[in-house]
Amino acid sequence: MKTYLVLWFNSNGAMPSEINRSLMSLGFKQVQGNYDYVYDWGDNVDLDEILLFTDRIQMTLKGTGVMFKTETINGQN
Repeated sequence: MKTYLVLWFNSNGAMPSEINRSLMSLGFKQVQGNYDYVYDWGDNVDLDEILLFTDRIQMTLKGTGVMFKTETINGQN
């Protein structure tokens, strides 16, 4: 399973390079295309783990002015 992340930056918020470092420390990898980042869970993951990880993303981005959307998909490249 993979969790994809899309970001919307605020011109009055944190610098994208700072956000990038923070997300990479959570285990995200940068991608190009419809998504900005991907987190690879490996095999299956349960909903509680996904929600806890999304909480960590929210805590990491809190106060930065960045909005985000996640999408977790099974079997996507």
